[in-house]
Amino acid sequence: MESSPDVRFERLTRYLFSAPSWPRSLLLIILLGVVIDIAAYRVGNGFFLVGTLGFALPALVAFLLTVPLVEVFGRQITYNRSGLLALACTVLMVILSLSPVLVFGRELFPALYAGVLGLATGIRLLVLVAVADYRITRMAAPALLQGATGIAVGAWIFTPGFVPYAILLQVVFGLVFVLLIGLIERPLKRAFQVSGLNFLNAFIAHLTDGSKSMEAFFRDIGEEVCVQQASLFFSRDSGEDVLFTVPNVHPGPMGDVGGGNLPRVLHDTFAAETLVAHGCATHDFNLVSESEIETIARAIEASGEGISFADTASRPVRVASGSVSILCQRFGDALLMVSTRSPERTEDLDYSIGMVIMAEGRCFFSEVAFVDAHNCMTSVGSPVLPATRIAMEYIDAAREGFSAARDLPAEPLAVGVSHVRVPFTREQGFGSLGVQALVTDAGGKRAAYVLVDGNNMAPGVRERLLEVVLGYADEAEIMTTDTHTVNTISGKNPVGYVVPVDAIAPYIEQAVREAVADIAPARVGAATASCEGVVVFGSQRVSQLASTVNAMLAFIGPISLIILLLAFLLSVFAYLLLQ
Repeated sequence: MESSPDVRFERLTRYLFSAPSWPRSLLLIILLGVVIDIAAYRVGNGFFLVGTLGFALPALVAFLLTVPLVEVFGRQITYNRSGLLALACTVLMVILSLSPVLVFGRELFPALYAGVLGLATGIRLLVLVAVADYRITRMAAPALLQGATGIAVGAWIFTPGFVPYAILLQVVFGLVFVLLIGLIERPLKRAFQVSGLNFLNAFIAHLTDGSKSMEAFFRDIGEEVCVQQASLFFSRDSGEDVLFTVPNVHPGPMGDVGGGNLPRVLHDTFAAETLVAHGCATHDFNLVSESEIETIARAIEASGEGISFADTASRPVRVASGSVSILCQRFGDALLMVSTRSPERTEDLDYSIGMVIMAEGRCFFSEVAFVDAHNCMTSVGSPVLPATRIAMEYIDAAREGFSAARDLPAEPLAVGVSHVRVPFTREQGFGSLGVQALVTDAGGKRAAYVLVDGNNMAPGVRERLLEVVLGYADEAEIMTTDTHTVNTISGKNPVGYVVPVDAIAPYIEQAVREAVADIAPARVGAATASCEGVVVFGSQRVSQLASTVNAMLAFIGPISLIILLLAFLLSVFAYLLLQ
């Protein structure tokens, strides 16, 4: 089966890596220069200190000056990346200039050395516009550092004819790589009218210092939508009020960029203890910036004005259809539904599936809050799309829930809530909200809704935690917020993947125990906000973006090879003209 766009993006992370520490890169550069000098001395090739002066010195100069030159233009590159770039160019220069000498003799070395200096300049230009600043004019000077220093060394080592030839090759390779950069940029420019290298700059800036400059890129490709958001407002005479809200936008794409920290921002917006569950939305409904959350918060606040409250609820009931199980509970004349497919993969549901369920439910209830518990990640797979078998299982299970819940008697309602912080980090799969629990009591039957601030759960974790919760409640479900603050590069960091379930269970138990102790009579009102003018990635944008990027990666290799061969042919032609 063909991979989804989200999965294809996940696979692109294999191209990302961390640069080694700069002392290691510098040590390798110096050792390489010394080894070449020793070898040159032993064979007596006549080039004094060519390893140290011809290869190591230009690399060291480039390493030292690249960072300050890039920072002149207000951009950043780390010394680790600068050292790795200098080392990589040096290794390539050594291989391409010395290997032919072993076969054809040292007479070719000056011409080959001039050629690899030009190649180093071109490679440095390509890398710098990718990782530091996409504007070629600003990166030209840092890119020339290694080549220019090499030309200065060559002017001392070789004959006077070396300098004009080497300068000519700097121009040739520079223009060739400018052409290559233009070809790399072209697909995204044509498809989205944005610079792909600018986006790459922003992505690396996010990884380096948490920059949110990617949001400008997302806004350029985004579109406005109107999404529905159902909320339950619990009011109590004793104890704090509670808001249980279900956004039908996606808390992504990564880190704090876009809506990645949607649960935390909404939680901190309201005075009531706010549980932000996961609704029906795929990555197409990622918010383009954190500021869009304000639009959603205002809509929620407006929807809660003037609503009627009831002091009754039904007992919880669980229904199922196929692989889908839904915990249902009526509050007043509104219905809360929490769905899962665990132990099968429980992933994002397309927005339209949630709208179908909510629309059908309004035939029986005033409001329907439908939650995707997002609590079993067997793999990083595709979302559930309309008209698929799984989508129909969700809809059929929801219909079973409507039938079961509408006939249950209304009984006095009491609720308790708790919020427990956990000592686990984002890298360990936990967002900053930790664990929240809402426990309801209706007719002597308790239901526990436990919400973990994380992106999905490792297989089996939900079942293990559910055993703990059911010691305090008659029915329960474990949910995650799907926060993408726990995902900076990889999309796979579910709860229980790094931290073992036995270490998580005490905090889940504490949250439920405290919520039970907090139970007090409550009234509940429900409303569905129409969040208008929210800017998200847009329908099929992720698919288009993934397809464009994958197509770029497919042709970059062959095109680069052809262009480099052209550059070397031009170098040979220039060498012959200057003889």
